Amino acid sequence: MNIPQEYKELTWQGLWKNNPGLVQLLGLCPLLAVTSTVVNALGLGLATLFVLICSNATVSAVQHWVPKEIRIPIFVLIIAAFVTCIQLLMNAFTFDLYESLGIFLPLIVTNCAIIGRAEAYASKNSVKHASFDGLMMGLGFLLVLVALGAIREVLGQGTLLDGAELLFGDWASQLRIEVFHLDNQFLLAILPPGAFIAMGFLIAAKNKIDAKLAEQQPKQQEAQIERVRVNFDG
Repeated sequence: MNIPQEYKELTWQGLWKNNPGLVQLLGLCPLLAVTSTVVNALGLGLATLFVLICSNATVSAVQHWVPKEIRIPIFVLIIAAFVTCIQLLMNAFTFDLYESLGIFLPLIVTNCAIIGRAEAYASKNSVKHASFDGLMMGLGFLLVLVALGAIREVLGQGTLLDGAELLFGDWASQLRIEVFHLDNQFLLAILPPGAFIAMGFLIAAKNKIDAKLAEQQPKQQEAQIERVRVNFDG
């Protein structure tokens, strides 16, 4: 299957190269505040993903009718409408998780990653490309949230997917995994300082991987040049 280059680039940008959480460092307030467990992180990540896709698609669809002078207020209004929708849905179907996320659910409206994509990409591209960009950026943000939530939950409580029933229903209580037993919670991992430390390690790991990839790239290019020379001489 031949995937268009633009979609490959959007995937690479959203999931890794320009990840909103690890590279752009956008939306740090909710990212650091609610990731004490995987379930909280997953709930906020899915909500953000929904808003990103829907707002990107809508902004792209109405871009020709929005005057440049008022585009930012219009974009914020669109984002707020979809945030309200996800709030009402979570209030109706996952009320306990809705209460757990608290003020950080409506604060999605102010997430710079969402308004940034609306302004930088969605307002200049087609609906299908804008929707795919929202999907990849949202997935990138979701993966960072879940990774941070997993680290903090394991270190702080010794569990994974504790409270999964809040998001998936009563049947999901059996998904809880006890990685190791803790008599008392490790508060540093659960409280905000632990979030900053874990986030720092995630960013450092990404930078290390990028540095390794950068070292390998010149070697690959040299090998390709050498093969071209051999073929030419032959």
